[in-house]
Amino acid sequence: MAQRGAQVEKLSCSICLDLLRDPVTIPCGHSYCMTCIKDVWKGEDKQRSCSCPQCRKTFVRKPTLEKNVTLAALVEDLKKTRLQAAPADHCYAGPEDVACDACTGRKMKAVKSCLVCLVSYCKNHLQPHYDVPGLKKHQLVDPSKKLQENICSHHDEVMKIFCRTDQQCICYLCSMEEHKEHETVPAAAERTEKQKELQERRQQIQQRIQDQEKDVKLLQQEVEAINGSADKAMEDNEKIFTDLIHQIQKRSFDVTQQIRSQQETEVSRVKELQKKLEEEITELKRKDAELEKLSITEDHTQFLQNYPSLSALSESTHSSSINIRTLRYFEDVTAAVSELRDKLQDILRETETNISQAVNEVNVLLSEPEPKTRAGFLKYSKKITLDPNTANKKLLLSEGNRKVTRMKQKQSYPNHPDRFMEYNQVLSRESLTGRCYWEVEWKGKGVVVAVSYKNISRSGWSDECEFGFNEKSWSFDCRADSCTFYHNRVETPVSGRVSSRIGVYLDHRAGVLSFYSVSETMTLLHRVLTTFTDPLYAGIWLFYVDDSAEVLKLK
Repeated sequence: MAQRGAQVEKLSCSICLDLLRDPVTIPCGHSYCMTCIKDVWKGEDKQRSCSCPQCRKTFVRKPTLEKNVTLAALVEDLKKTRLQAAPADHCYAGPEDVACDACTGRKMKAVKSCLVCLVSYCKNHLQPHYDVPGLKKHQLVDPSKKLQENICSHHDEVMKIFCRTDQQCICYLCSMEEHKEHETVPAAAERTEKQKELQERRQQIQQRIQDQEKDVKLLQQEVEAINGSADKAMEDNEKIFTDLIHQIQKRSFDVTQQIRSQQETEVSRVKELQKKLEEEITELKRKDAELEKLSITEDHTQFLQNYPSLSALSESTHSSSINIRTLRYFEDVTAAVSELRDKLQDILRETETNISQAVNEVNVLLSEPEPKTRAGFLKYSKKITLDPNTANKKLLLSEGNRKVTRMKQKQSYPNHPDRFMEYNQVLSRESLTGRCYWEVEWKGKGVVVAVSYKNISRSGWSDECEFGFNEKSWSFDCRADSCTFYHNRVETPVSGRVSSRIGVYLDHRAGVLSFYSVSETMTLLHRVLTTFTDPLYAGIWLFYVDDSAEVLKLK
């Protein structure tokens, strides 16, 4: 296939890039379609001289064009074998490609654009820029669809001048007219200056990349250390608790053995006494039978003679009755074991808190201290816009959804599950994590600046929907004569006067939320130290008609 493609390329016209039609060969040896070369020469000066489009060799007189029979035969052979008569489709320009401006018919992909000619060329049509001395000086760049942006829309001239006053490219005529009094320099000179700035910025970026790559390696080491330490702690934990379980199991086994041994001892004692009592009973029954036999003897002489021979009744080795203690037998053992279980449970509950606290205190990355100046806070400024889908229908959003105004009439917002239905509240579109800072400027009688989890309730008059009156939100209520902080229905009065601009600083990971009065200086009004479990969203609540609040653009 590569060989066939090479044959097609050799038998193609460098002007139309198609297979040669009625091929002619001019004196320099290059071949073209007869129609194509005639069209080219028609466009040249109306003199007798002409030149080759490829090698630029000049002929004093236009050569007589005769059909090259051999080439024509070769072309016909190619057509008969049904080879592709044009370059592969991937050489043609598609919708996303820059097309060659010099191609006629189906256009090829451009390989370069000329900033002097303001034309894009394919490989074949670009060749004169490499061969012709005058064209070699032209500036070639990667193919661009924006060449026409280099042309002044007013004067149809190439913009080669840069106006530093207006920071835009202009043409020579512009510099003589509307930019006459402005500071202008050649675009190339401005490019040189900007290139220096660009290089400096690149160096800064590359330095930051190097620094952060070092930090990434350090953090990777920390990840490995954390994983290793955690694996070791889990292994030790399993070993310790397994050992503890074994000890408890052993103690359980020992108690069981003790119970069994005591059981056998007590049962043996009772059975031994039972046996002796049964033997005495048998002997007593025998004697009773003798006495009964003697008692029914009618011969008085025999009775009196045999009576002395009867053995006296021996005393019993046991008391006349067995005193059984009212014992609960081994129930006391169960009670003692239960007491041990309760003590272990108490210990586990106490140590659970300590263990959990120890786990939560594993904190590799130290939180940076809170900034001291406004410039320090501005490093963490966060672009915030208000979400129309959350805004109560009596709130009007403006200024690119950064400003909210309390209106008397309801707005024509569509129904949405995220909308606050009763309270005049709105949340931000952006979630807040990490370290963030933003400022809210308010006008009117008062405003509530808040942060909230996304899953705060939206419908109804319950506290679950109200900023600051549930576990899911924190709010700072600013009035002309007082300030109050609310969280989970707990009210905290705040002393000090507040300006019309409130700064909010959030360090989500460290659990820090601070409210500042921003004027010429920053005055801390209230700080919260807690644990945030989910991303937060900025919130605003307006009470009175015509009151407004705007999340400011910070530089």
